[in-house]
Amino acid sequence: MRPQDWEYLPFFLAVARSGSLRSGAEVLGSNYGTVNRNIQALEASYGVRLFTRSRQGFRLTDAGEDLLPLAEQAEAAMLAARRGVEGGDRSEAGRIRFSVLPVFAYQVLPPILERFRTRHPDIEIELRLTTEVEDINKDETDVSLRGAAEVTDDVTARRLFALGIGIFASRDYIAEKVLEAGPSGEGLHWLGWPEGNRLSPQSVQMPFPQAETCYAVADGFMRMQMLRAGAGMSYLPAIFAKFHPELQQVPGTELTLDRSLWILLHSDLRRTRRVRLFVDHLTQEFMAMKPAFQGKFLNG
Repeated sequence: MRPQDWEYLPFFLAVARSGSLRSGAEVLGSNYGTVNRNIQALEASYGVRLFTRSRQGFRLTDAGEDLLPLAEQAEAAMLAARRGVEGGDRSEAGRIRFSVLPVFAYQVLPPILERFRTRHPDIEIELRLTTEVEDINKDETDVSLRGAAEVTDDVTARRLFALGIGIFASRDYIAEKVLEAGPSGEGLHWLGWPEGNRLSPQSVQMPFPQAETCYAVADGFMRMQMLRAGAGMSYLPAIFAKFHPELQQVPGTELTLDRSLWILLHSDLRRTRRVRLFVDHLTQEFMAMKPAFQGKFLNG
């Protein structure tokens, strides 16, 4: 293997996994032209075609299939080396990549992060706002905040507490629509999720069976804004009603506690001082907010 081949392998893996140059570029945070040039350079270096190109995308040739497991082994070795070095870092300086859902980032995190920066000014936080679950073991992020029923990833997972999630709508929508509707919900509207999501109308037994799903919204912040505009009802973490008092729990419904808030990090990073400081700070801040996250204020 020539020295420059190491530089080409991430581009090969991104395209092999995603099936196209554009998707591979999105994974890498690069652009179409750069990915294409690096793929072509790797093929020229080996003297073989690694992909067949068509309108349907990029498919691995036999040579590409042979290269894939070797490239993945090289990737795993490099990531292990990186984690080993970072894991032994005892300094209180450097960067932490923090992956979080946009809705939590916009509404909850700014004061929490600013208090951390004030205490540890030499630690830089790179916020990665995404609705996707970034893979810690593939070095996509360092620390992740996730709401989930359980965590099965091979990572260090710190469970904080159960999240209160309920059905919310605007005060006006409840007064003008919900209270006038019958028990089956004729004339009411759901803000749902794209098909296949855990909370899509196809996967959840929702009350008001005659209510119509009028929107499918993947982004939690957008869903909350639609609720505030009076577009209908939807499931929502209870804490957001504390930020926006015009959102109220729909009468006759109850909060569920079947999902929890988790902080995830790679096992090797437990020994990295800056990461440990950050995770401990997040834990302390969020534990102080536990009553709000569980909707205790709704009965006050």
